[in-house]
Amino acid sequence: MDPLGKLYERRVNRRKFMAGIGAAGATTALAGCGSSQPVITSTSTAVGDSDILNFALNLEYLEAQFYLHAATGSGLLATDIGSSPGTVTGGAQVTGLTSAQQNILNEIAYDEQQHVRFLRSALGSAAVAMPNIDIVNSFNALASAAGIGSSFNPYASFNSFLVGAFIFEDVGVTAYSGAAPLISTAGIAAGYLTAAAGIMAVEAYHAAYVRTALTAGAIALGTTAFPYLTYANQVSTLRASLGGGNETTLTIPSGTTSATSIVTPSAIVASTSANAIAYARTTDQVLHIVYGTANGSGVAKGGFFPNGLNGKISVTAS
Repeated sequence: MDPLGKLYERRVNRRKFMAGIGAAGATTALAGCGSSQPVITSTSTAVGDSDILNFALNLEYLEAQFYLHAATGSGLLATDIGSSPGTVTGGAQVTGLTSAQQNILNEIAYDEQQHVRFLRSALGSAAVAMPNIDIVNSFNALASAAGIGSSFNPYASFNSFLVGAFIFEDVGVTAYSGAAPLISTAGIAAGYLTAAAGIMAVEAYHAAYVRTALTAGAIALGTTAFPYLTYANQVSTLRASLGGGNETTLTIPSGTTSATSIVTPSAIVASTSANAIAYARTTDQVLHIVYGTANGSGVAKGGFFPNGLNGKISVTAS
């Protein structure tokens, strides 16, 4: 069986956090909101549960297409992208990998594929089709804006892939972190908060692995021979300017530690240094990041979504 077939045929014993939740509960679990007050930002005043869930589905389409292409050279199945879907521009299999590296790509790709399937199942006939997605020109534009260079190919090597993954994973974690304040008392009693915590944990595992691998490479080789940590930090700076800050710079640990003292906060977790609580972002901030645009209302497309997201939450409000 080819690698793509193997990936799709995998059977993993994993808690199905969304089982029995339904559209409203899944929406609560997956929507992004602000770090201090629950906020769903949209130019539309009639945003319901299915609209928030579809916002999450758009983002999962993007992640799944990136990871599946990197792992196998092919994207989501036709049965996973809806009727009259958009197209995917770019994407390629990362080659020259060790067995362990290939397994990492396969694992993350499988997880993101399943997120798409969970969301589409929860939405049923209300699920939006996949929009047009660009996973080649978007990286070049981002690299140029971040000061990395005029182009960047996340499929060129495993280390390049890590930088591409870094672009997505921290954003996902900050969105899931922001979901908790949206959950009602009834939703908590129904287990929605537990579901949100479990889903966020999967994205956080991805993010922590990527951040750890980038830091380890720089420790082993130095930042001159291993420029990928610097690239990631350049991405982080750009992302902060587009999406409301909420970034933790990757750093090589220095000094000494003991059982009772830590010299510097961890760089493998995107969280506040004061209390190690994960950052959160509003849907508006996420839109600015994936569209690659600075603050301002009325932005409806750009970056990874050249024709915008599908659904009501697709235009920036601020």
